[in-house]
Amino acid sequence: MTRPQLYSCLRYADAGAAIEFLTALGFTERLVVHDDADPKVVHHAQFAWRDNGGIMFGTDRPDGIGPRPGTACVNLVVESDDQVDATLARALAAGARQLDEVHEPPHGGRSVAVADHEGNIWNIDSYPGA
Repeated sequence: MTRPQLYSCLRYADAGAAIEFLTALGFTERLVVHDDADPKVVHHAQFAWRDNGGIMFGTDRPDGIGPRPGTACVNLVVESDDQVDATLARALAAGARQLDEVHEPPHGGRSVAVADHEGNIWNIDSYPGA
C-alpha cells in the first residue's frame, strides 16, 4: 500500500500561513481547494510527508466541526537523528517556537517539540515507532 490511510487533521485561522510553514518543514502539496469567493479560505488541503504520511487541514469552520486551531499535536518522523536538527532549523526559520531541548527519549531516537504560528505542537522525531 503506497497511499496513507490515516491522516492527522488540523484547522487554522490562517491556512495560507500554514501552507508556508508546512512547505518549509518539507511537506509537499497534493491538493488545496480554495473558496471561490474568498481565496484566503481553504476548504480542504492535503499535504504529503515523506514516503507514506500526510495531513489534511483547512480554514477553521463556523460550524465548529473539527479541531480548534492551535489544539493539535502531530508527531513528525524524520529520516535520521541528523534530520531532527535540520528540520528544527527549518521550523524555527519559518516562525515556529521551540518548546524543549533536543533530547534522546528512553524509547530511542532524537526528539524536539515546536509550536507553529497558531500553537499546534509538532514533535520532530527520528524514532519511527515499534
